[in-house]
Amino acid sequence: MIRSRSDSEISTFTPDLTPLLDIIFIVMVFLLLTANVEFKSMEIAIPQTQDSGVLASPEQQMIAINILADSPAWAIQGQPIDNWSSFTETLLETINANPNKTVVIAADKDAAVEDMLKVLAFMQQNQITATNIVMEEE
Repeated sequence: MIRSRSDSEISTFTPDLTPLLDIIFIVMVFLLLTANVEFKSMEIAIPQTQDSGVLASPEQQMIAINILADSPAWAIQGQPIDNWSSFTETLLETINANPNKTVVIAADKDAAVEDMLKVLAFMQQNQITATNIVMEEE
């Protein structure tokens, strides 16, 4: 004769997963705390001044690099450029065609910081040193 098990007998054979979950949680925390994360940084010296004359608008001709909040992220002289390679080519051509003009970076306050750092790193790689950053006076 076939007998079925009662509910109390079935529940006694199920394993308790609480210790297993505790061990998995401890291992995850250990791995997160011991993981090596490489931090990259670029040193930028920003002058601190209370003199508003230093922050005045430049009187000379300039090449304006705009960093936009929306896509496309970059523009030169207010003309948006779709991708990074086109932007860098156009920027180098503009700077080589106008070596006496200074370069000014104007970033939207809602623009991604990564886009500005990418432009600064590119300028450093190409030895473009005559750079100003436009700041809004508060």
